[in-house]
Amino acid sequence: MKLNCDLGEFKENNDADIMPLIDMANIACGFHGSDPLTIKKTIKLAKQYQVIIGAHPSYPDVENFGRQSMHLSQSELIANVQYQIGALQALCSAENAQLSYVKPHGALYNDMMQDLALFENLCIAIAQLNQKTNQTLSLMIQAISDIEKFDQVAKKHHIALYYEAFADRAYLDSGLLVPRSTAGAVLSNNQDVVSRCKSLLNNKPLLSVNQKPLQFHIDALCVHGDTPNALAMIKALRATIDTQKNA
Repeated sequence: MKLNCDLGEFKENNDADIMPLIDMANIACGFHGSDPLTIKKTIKLAKQYQVIIGAHPSYPDVENFGRQSMHLSQSELIANVQYQIGALQALCSAENAQLSYVKPHGALYNDMMQDLALFENLCIAIAQLNQKTNQTLSLMIQAISDIEKFDQVAKKHHIALYYEAFADRAYLDSGLLVPRSTAGAVLSNNQDVVSRCKSLLNNKPLLSVNQKPLQFHIDALCVHGDTPNALAMIKALRATIDTQKNA
C-alpha cells in the first residue's frame, strides 16, 4: 500500500518535509491552487526523492479551492482537465521527470464517484492524451465496494485504475466520504489514523461514522497536505507501513 499526498497547492508549504515520506505526489495544476513556480519546485522535490508524480486537476474554481461542484459540458470538462494535465506534463518534461497518473481534486473527485457519466468524461480526457502522446497515464479513484461499474468504463477507454482510501477523512455508510461541511469529516487524531492504516494493511475493514464495516481493495492511502497536523500524521503512517513491510 503506497502513501500519497496532495502537494504543491500553496506557495508557503511543508512539501519539502513531506515529500521524503511518501510514495506518490498528487501535484496541483493551478486551477484550485498553486502557480507555475510552485508546481515546478514540487516536481523537482518529487524527482529528488523518487516519488511517483500525479496530476491533481480540479474544476476551474480557485475561489473555493476546487471544493464547490460546477456544471460543465462534456467538452468544457475534457478541455479543462486536459489543459491542467498538459501544463503539468510540460513542466515535468522540462525537469526530465515522468508524469504517471491523474487524481482529480476536491469536488471534481467527489462528483466523479457519484456520477458515472462524469467519470467517463474524465476517462475520455485521459485516453485522448494517452493516444496522442503515447503515454499510459492511470486514474486514481476512491476505493468503494461497488467498484465494478467504474472498472468497466475505465477498461473501455484502456485506462488503468489506482484505488485509494483516505487516512484523514470520515466515511459514510455508503463508502463515500463525509462532506467537509459536516463536523468530524476531517480526522486529526494520529492514533485514529494509524489504527485505520493498520486495519487496512491487515486486510480488515475500515469503519464508517456509524461503525459499519467497509471492505475494499486498496492500492494507496491518502493524507491531504492541508490537513491539520499533516506532517506528524504522515510520519506516523510512514513508520506504520514500513514496520508492516519489514515484519
